[in-house]
Amino acid sequence: MPPGLQEIIDDFSDLAARERLQLLLEFATGLPDLPARYADHPELLEPVPECQSPIFLITELEPADPEPLVRLFFSAPAEAPTTRGFAGILHEGLDGLPVGAVLAVPADLADRLPLAEVVSPLRLRGLSAMLTRLKRQVREHVSP
Repeated sequence: MPPGLQEIIDDFSDLAARERLQLLLEFATGLPDLPARYADHPELLEPVPECQSPIFLITELEPADPEPLVRLFFSAPAEAPTTRGFAGILHEGLDGLPVGAVLAVPADLADRLPLAEVVSPLRLRGLSAMLTRLKRQVREHVSP
């Protein structure tokens, strides 16, 4: 698990259930806006239909040595705070990491976040779907 993402998991683990929901909402408000190149062309982003709320994402690779860095971009409406929160967690925990670190994130990330008592299983599957899609996009970038 990348250290930043592990720190997020630890932060959630250290809180009571009600405080976990508040932290998730903080991640929702911290999700960066899309850059103009995507805000003006939302058709370039991939939808994540498994999520209960509309969310779209796209990845880019930034040249770096010894391996490229992953850049993550998400679009989720303000009225979908849980979905935005998940996107915010992924953004804060993974944006700017090397390709290998992002691809090594365990598929059970949603299970490692102690949110099951405050978020429905269906919503947690949405987080897993976001992770699956962004990892697939990263693999496609490195192996076109």
